[in-house]
Order: sequence, then structure tokens, then C-alpha cells
Amino acid sequence: MNLLIDFGNTRLKWAILQNGGLIAGLALLNQQITRHKLVKIWKALTPPERLAIASVSSTPLLDLVLEVAVELWPAVDIIQVKPEAYAFGVHNAYQQPDKLGVDRWLALVAVRSHYQLPACIADCGTAITVDLIDAHGRHQGGLISPGLTLMKKSLAEGTAGLQYYETDYLAGPANFTGAAIYSGTLFAAAGLIEHVLSKQSSAMKLILTGGDARIIAAQLGIKPIIDADLVLRGLAVVLTDKA
Repeated sequence: MNLLIDFGNTRLKWAILQNGGLIAGLALLNQQITRHKLVKIWKALTPPERLAIASVSSTPLLDLVLEVAVELWPAVDIIQVKPEAYAFGVHNAYQQPDKLGVDRWLALVAVRSHYQLPACIADCGTAITVDLIDAHGRHQGGLISPGLTLMKKSLAEGTAGLQYYETDYLAGPANFTGAAIYSGTLFAAAGLIEHVLSKQSSAMKLILTGGDARIIAAQLGIKPIIDADLVLRGLAVVLTDKA
């Protein structure tokens, strides 16, 4: 059994890779992570032979996660995945390949392995990233924008009269501020994705992932594929290749 860990800006997700299949695990918000909680949840797992982890940054929380893994499974082989210039059939477009976010890299790897190309990948999380990959597995570059929550918080922090609202509203022109902010940020995200697609010379498969994928997908004029486990699928490709 192998354990896959996707450590993002907002949450920690994990899944089990066994007999070539992905068994979805649980997720914890980063603010909820404690040593006690991780030990309590993970000690129920069958000890993994290998652990593949993708982390968007190095933080004390990442150190804690790795410490707990070694504490519970001293013999586990830990693989911290990093972006590469070329691997798993994907050509990285970045001038400095290691500067591409590992979550974006693994999403490209997963799409190259599991979906029809060319494709547009939109990760709708803390940030919204949009990456393009052509029919030959060549990354065409990407874009980065604030996610829905970051857009709302930036309005609250940058203006005197606007507040941060967590409530969901009916999307559309609104007659009060909370709903207007909700729709404005949501339409901005959807507009970014649709604008990128409109500039492509050929049709692309659209694949969404991330915590806000479904809410943004509902506002798009094109029906996307929603794959919440795209980064974990990329990790599975890496581990299978290294077997």
C-alpha cells in the first residue's frame, strides 16, 4: 500500500494507492492540523511502503506532517515530488521548471495520463490557476489569479465600505452589497477561464479541480470535467512510474 498526500494552501488531502487504484481518503483544513489529530487518524491506516507528497510550500506544518509519518511508519520511503523539465510525457513550459507549482505540475501529469488532449486545466482553489497542455504533452504556460475567497478578502481589506461575506447567494445582478460581491468575484473567475479558452486556435477539453470547482463550473458556458483528485492522480502516476 502507498499513501499519497496533497498539501495545499488551504487543506491537506490524502488517498491510498493500492493495486493500481486510488482510494480517496480524508481532508483536513490546514488550520485544523495538529500532531494529535494526525496520529489519531493515520494510525488506523495499514502502514504504507511508500509515501508520495506534494506540497506547495515549505512550512512548519509540512515538517509536522513528515514527522508524524516517520513516527508512525519508521520504514516508509518518503518521496517529495518536485516539478521537472520533462517527465511522464509532459514538457514543462517554465524557463525555470522548478518554479512551476508542484500542484500545477502534477495536474498536468494527471491530465496527460488520464484525459484527451489538448486540455485546459483550471485549479479553483486559494488561487485560480489556468494551464494549457497541447496534444503532444507540451505545457503551453498558464495564468494565476486570486481565488474567490482571496478576491472577496482583498475587497474588504482595500476599501473602507466593503466587508468580507462568506454567505453564498444567487448569482446575478444584486440589490445589496454581499450578493454583489459574491456574483462579481464568481463571474470574474468564470470569465477568466472562458477568455483563455476563447483565445485558443482549437477546441480544448476543460478540466476543473480545487475546492471552488463546482461553483465556478455552474457559471461556465462550456461543460467541464470536474476532477477533485487531480493532484492525487498525478502523484499516483509518479509512484507507478517509480515502481
